[in-house]
Amino acid sequence: MGPYTFVVGWIVEPSYVGQINALDLTVTETTSTKAVEGLEKTLKADLITGGGAAVMPLTIATRFGLPGKYQGQVIPTKVGDYTFHITGTVNTTTIDEKFESGPGRFGAIEDIAALQFPNKVPSNSDLAAKLDDANLKLTIAIALAAVALVVSIASYVPALRRR
Repeated sequence: MGPYTFVVGWIVEPSYVGQINALDLTVTETTSTKAVEGLEKTLKADLITGGGAAVMPLTIATRFGLPGKYQGQVIPTKVGDYTFHITGTVNTTTIDEKFESGPGRFGAIEDIAALQFPNKVPSNSDLAAKLDDANLKLTIAIALAAVALVVSIASYVPALRRR
């Protein structure tokens, strides 16, 4: 980006779904590689996934004791590719750049199941699907119970009239 070099990725790579992570942003002067400080006041970052379907603004903060290094914490909840959209200014230079995960760039968010030991923990999406299925079955059971109650009462009423 002109007189400045941006290096963007995840603080922890490989990156896993459901685990705390953060934007890892390093900004230096291109000619001298000198760290550029104070950008937490002039830059903004959005985390994007799903082709723009989900966007989360990140709070950019300095990394203690690391001049020119910034972070923005997040817990990714979906496996796949993500994009960091950085906007704002560095001194007098306007910044509006997107950094996408992918081959040769920073990594995508990966499923954590391969690392789980000794037991695999179901993902939140698996649990949500099972809960939706159980909810549907419960609704059907309640409806059938209501029909059975109505039929039972309907068959009892004529018996009362014969007395």
